[in-house]
Amino acid sequence: MAKWGQGDPRWIVEERADATNVNNWHWTERDATSWSKRKLKEVLEGLVVESEAGRCEIGDLKHVEGEASCNSRKGKLIFFYEWNLRLSWKGTVKESGEKHKGSVEIPNLSEENEVDDTEINVSKKKGEGDVLKELMRTEGATKVREALRDYLKALKTEFTLGMILPTKAPVGQELATERKPSGSTVQDSVTPQSLDMVGVKIPTVRIHMREVFNSPADELYSIFTKKELVQKFSKCPAVIEAEKGGKLQMFEGCVSGEYTELVPSQRIVLKWRCRSWPDEHYATVALNFQEQAAQSELELECKGVPVSHEESTRQCWKKQYFEEIHLLLQQSKDIME
Repeated sequence: MAKWGQGDPRWIVEERADATNVNNWHWTERDATSWSKRKLKEVLEGLVVESEAGRCEIGDLKHVEGEASCNSRKGKLIFFYEWNLRLSWKGTVKESGEKHKGSVEIPNLSEENEVDDTEINVSKKKGEGDVLKELMRTEGATKVREALRDYLKALKTEFTLGMILPTKAPVGQELATERKPSGSTVQDSVTPQSLDMVGVKIPTVRIHMREVFNSPADELYSIFTKKELVQKFSKCPAVIEAEKGGKLQMFEGCVSGEYTELVPSQRIVLKWRCRSWPDEHYATVALNFQEQAAQSELELECKGVPVSHEESTRQCWKKQYFEEIHLLLQQSKDIME
């Protein structure tokens, strides 16, 4: 028998607040079925394909049968999903103006097959309009596969936020990653620094990001402080009490916190945490708004992020906040035009 403290490190209980699933060794499982049904509707409904022959649009997700889950074992994420989907579509032949309807069936979307190999069957109701069926069978199927890839990408990033728990890391360890700017992103990097010890005694890092939005600063500030706007970009019910000491809860409780400072159109400071972080551990998030003509630059500093959550936290802000806010602003602009 090994002496105390000299056993297999996978089973040694570290100095953690929750003392559970040490080193992510044990099997944990999260049901992704309900989340997946919402995400599949989001990425598939409304897809448009167009050519010289005509224009088609995918309508409702009529039938969703199956399940999805994510499991964590030995610090690795394992995904299981199996779906049978049926969508409606409608289209118009450009030359004649005739309108036709049909359906798209995806009988077996699962982890056993690549998306490119997934069967997609297109049918049309009786009558003419075979040019539209062919359009859906070719370009339409390509668009559907792209949407399915978006769902799987979100399953592996958005849904898994916080599933890998923090493990012991040497105090003083330094982390630094540099990202090249792309699109409207000015900077997206993790600031090199010694690990901070914030909240419970776990090693943490500081994340620093900048993003430029096509919006004046007061409008961008409102998107983070008005409940109806937060719910629009997050696509989930939210608790938003935008006053000092007011509560914050988003993404079905996955993210929560408290407003600690608000300077209208200029600055927001939050206590911010992911649900699966160690109990009572919060990061400090500072959002600074700088107006630049018709645009605004948002500078984010997130201090106190658990080391093992560094990448998932960065992806959360990039994918679930910044990219969704860009889409919301674009939709508002399209409506105004």
